[in-house]
Amino acid sequence: MTGDQTAAAARSYPCEACGATVEYAPGTDAMHCPYCGHRQAIVPVPREVQEHPIQELVSLPAKPSAAPGTANTFLCPGCGARTESDTLSVRCQFCATPLVADADATERVVPEAVVPFGLDRDAARDTLRSWTSSRWFAPKSLKKVTEAESFKGSYLPHWTYDAATVSDYRGRRGEYYYETVTRTVTENGETRTVTEQVRHTRWYPASGTVSRDFDDVLVPGTGHVTAKQLDKLTPWPLDEARPYQEEYLAGFQTVRYDIEPEDGLETAKERMAGVIEDDCRSDIGGDEQRVESVDTRYLDVTFKLMLLPVWFLTYLHAGRTWQVTVNARTGEVVGERPYSVGKIVAASVVALAVIGLIVWLVARR
Repeated sequence: MTGDQTAAAARSYPCEACGATVEYAPGTDAMHCPYCGHRQAIVPVPREVQEHPIQELVSLPAKPSAAPGTANTFLCPGCGARTESDTLSVRCQFCATPLVADADATERVVPEAVVPFGLDRDAARDTLRSWTSSRWFAPKSLKKVTEAESFKGSYLPHWTYDAATVSDYRGRRGEYYYETVTRTVTENGETRTVTEQVRHTRWYPASGTVSRDFDDVLVPGTGHVTAKQLDKLTPWPLDEARPYQEEYLAGFQTVRYDIEPEDGLETAKERMAGVIEDDCRSDIGGDEQRVESVDTRYLDVTFKLMLLPVWFLTYLHAGRTWQVTVNARTGEVVGERPYSVGKIVAASVVALAVIGLIVWLVARR
C-alpha cells in the first residue's frame, strides 16, 4: 500500500440460509440474499440518534484516513481481493461482495444516523418512467429511456445543525400615507381634470431583538454533487432516520464527507440568516421594512453527521448522456431532459392562432 492509503476493516454479511452474502433491502429493516431470496432482520442498535455539542470537534482525534482523497483499502472476505476506494462502502471489484468499512477506524466524525433507501432499483426505474412520461415538450422517444439507463445507489453525507439564536437588529420602518393630487390631462384632443391619490412612504428608525431556535439545518457534507442539486431533493424525512448501522450501507456506495463540520456550520449560519432577517422584518412591522444590521449570537450549537440515500440515473438519448437524481426515500426527481423542437413550434403556432382569434373577435365587437 502507498503512503496515502490505509487498510479498512471491511465487513460483509453472510446469508443465514445459503451462506452467500446479503445486502440491505430498500424500504425494510432487513437484509436480503440475491441468490436464495432469504431475508434476515437488522437487529436495531440499543441507542438513539443524538446531537453533539459543537465543542466536541476540538477534542476529536485525527484519523489516519480522514483527509479528503485518502483511499481505503477493502480486503474482501469472500475472494480475498483488495479494492481501493475513497468511500465507506463499496462492492468488491472482482466478486461484487458488498463491503462496509469500519467508520470508527477511518473517520474523524462517525455517522450518527442514516435515512435508509426506500426505493429499490425497480422502484427507481418506475420513478424515472413516470418522470419522463410527464415532461411537456419532451420527444416521444424519451419514454423509452428506461431501456438504456444506468443506476447507482449512493448514501451522501450531510451535516445537520441545531442552534438557539438571539439577534439584535437595526433598521427602518416604512409607513404609507397618501396625498390627493389634481392635474390636467389631454386625451383625444380633450382636456380634463383628474384627481388621484399618490402614495408616499414615511420612514422611522427601528431596532429590537428577535429569537429563534433552529432544528436540523441541513448542509451537504460533500462537494462531489452540487449543493444546488441536492437542495432540490428536499425535503428529506429526517424523522425516519435510524441510528447509524453498517448493515444499511451493504450493497450501496457510501460517499465520505469532504466538507468539514466547521465549514458546514458557516453554511448553516448563512441559511439561518435569511430566516432571521424575515423575523426582523416581521418585528419591525409597518408597510415596508429595511434591515440595516443584524448581530446574532448562536447558543447551544449542536451537530451530527447523517447519510441520505440518492439514486443517480444516467440515460442515453439522441447520442447524448443525461443525468437524473432521485431522492431514494421520497421519490423526488431532479434532472436534465431533452426538448422536442417540433412540439415547441407546434405549441407556439397554436398559441399565436388562439391570440389572433381573440383579437379578431374583440375587433368585431
